[in-house]
Amino acid sequence: QENEIKLLTAEIERLKNFGCLGVSPSLEGLRDENAKLKYRLNFLRKSLQEERSKAAKSMININSCLQEIFGAAIQAAYPDLENPPLVVTPSQQPKFGDYQCNSAMGITQILLKTKEQKVSPREIAEKIAKNIPANECIEKVEIAGPGFINVHLRKDFVSKQLSSLLMNGVQPPAVGKRKKVVVDFSSPNIAKEMHVGHLRSTIIGESMCRLFEFAGYDVLRLNHLGDWGTQFGMLIAHLQDKFPDYLTVSPPIGDLQAFYKESKRRFDTEEEFKKRAYQCVVLLQSKNPDFIKAWELICDVSRKEFQKIYNCLDITLVERGESFYHDMMKDIVKEFEDKGFVQVDDGRKIVFVPGFPVPLTIMKSDGGYTYDTSDLAALKHRLYEEKADILIYVVDSGQSVHLQTVFAAGQMIGWYDPKVTRVAHAAFGVVLGEDKKKFKTRSGDTVRLIDLLEEGLKRAMDKLKDKERDKVVLTAEELKAAQTSVAFGCIKYADLSHNRLNDYVFSFDKMLDDRGNTAAYLLYAFTRIRAIARLANIDEQMLRKAAREEVLILDHEKEWKLGKCILRFPEILQKILEDLLLHTLCDYLYELATTFTEFYDNCYCVEKDRQSGQIVKVNMWRLLLCEATATVMAKGFDILGIKPVQRM
Repeated sequence: QENEIKLLTAEIERLKNFGCLGVSPSLEGLRDENAKLKYRLNFLRKSLQEERSKAAKSMININSCLQEIFGAAIQAAYPDLENPPLVVTPSQQPKFGDYQCNSAMGITQILLKTKEQKVSPREIAEKIAKNIPANECIEKVEIAGPGFINVHLRKDFVSKQLSSLLMNGVQPPAVGKRKKVVVDFSSPNIAKEMHVGHLRSTIIGESMCRLFEFAGYDVLRLNHLGDWGTQFGMLIAHLQDKFPDYLTVSPPIGDLQAFYKESKRRFDTEEEFKKRAYQCVVLLQSKNPDFIKAWELICDVSRKEFQKIYNCLDITLVERGESFYHDMMKDIVKEFEDKGFVQVDDGRKIVFVPGFPVPLTIMKSDGGYTYDTSDLAALKHRLYEEKADILIYVVDSGQSVHLQTVFAAGQMIGWYDPKVTRVAHAAFGVVLGEDKKKFKTRSGDTVRLIDLLEEGLKRAMDKLKDKERDKVVLTAEELKAAQTSVAFGCIKYADLSHNRLNDYVFSFDKMLDDRGNTAAYLLYAFTRIRAIARLANIDEQMLRKAAREEVLILDHEKEWKLGKCILRFPEILQKILEDLLLHTLCDYLYELATTFTEFYDNCYCVEKDRQSGQIVKVNMWRLLLCEATATVMAKGFDILGIKPVQRM
């Protein structure tokens, strides 16, 4: 029995290495050690089968496959090299093959530095090429120029991957163990309206969540509302004056922005009001029920306004404002004190973090807490209670130093190890007007987000009517669907198609243009692709049957180019999971749409009689390429939060 237990334990360890750690089964009632191990083993085997089945349906990341192949070839050719450079990229021109391995130049430098060996890159490239292991994806390799290895893919391999995509749908690339991701985004302030500055965080954060969810991560979307602090003192004091019976009759606060401005004016000009406001803060923080009720009323009014915008943009969030962390802040201060990190400066408790000139203030001289304290409390809660493996803060670039200081303080006190847990600031630039200055209204006020969205709807409808879509082409319902798809799709895409690190110019004219890299162009392209099979009287069932039976012929250069472009989708997503730059997906979708146009202009999908217009031939493998293109575009739109329509 001892020997059997050893064998079972070894098999369990082996399966664990495959990442089959699912949720452990309950072993209650199994007292016999052997029975427990067998039960656990069967569970892990089942998990492994499920993982393998999922992996078989996943889209293959061709770049990753080639990296594995060339990694093995370099290891075989130069076994003594530690961490040799591994550079595999898609080729820019067909004459250089489909992909290129450009590792030889880097290896030349390493051999020269570490072993004082002078070997030409071309010689190294030839040695690597000779050691390429047997594989299913490479047709041939060629050495070009000083030492580039040009890779030509096998047509049957690409055809097989496209068939798999058509039969299984767009399945995410395998990412290994399911990790917990917490994304902090949007985060407006209570009693203030959402303005154009909140647009970027909301759109970028939502899209990042969709990507991580698609890739199989467990995602928590957090809205870190500004729902606590001294400003509530003046708001509650003003509420008491304006609506003295607020505890029994719900106050009709219609315009919270005006309400905020009135209370701020009184706070700045009336000394007696200012004193009362400070007293209100103390009573709120001591959890006086009447003041908590007033605070909740103000928060509810804001929440309803925020939700209108989230509904328009199809945003999902879990609210967890600063108030959520209030009771944890005392312990945060104590922990930093106990570990000797706190200094007292003019009554304030501050923490200096090595490498950062400005300290964190974790307690004010009056005993109150600050944003620094709440951000530290939020960081610890997300690491310890939520057990996040990845933490992403989608916050503007202006907060960069503050957040980096908070993250560094978390490391300093030992809350996380950056080698194990990824804590990232996904920073973004500001929204500019067409004059290249900060986006404002004509009167110089910040642009209200709800006004911006309504203007987008109006302009989208004008655009559709200019094209006379309302007269013949679309029903009233279809017109409405096209309007919201174009309006909100264009606003989102204009943001996401720019590198988030840069400022970007907000222009309705550019974003609604149906030429160039815009949502309008892509949405029109998508509806056209979807219409090809419909106009040929080919329904979904016929396409599914063809996907199982037809071989995708990729003999024409434009078919081959499109097929390869479709299959680059997983490597695009993998890159974004690493660098969090979503404009790469927009660039890819635009490239896919333009590559499709080239294919469609050169390869007949449906052949018609020129005289009668009757369909004489349907080239089914080409219709399947249309379907594969549309399927990938639809998933790309979904990740970007854009809703395409069938008719436009």
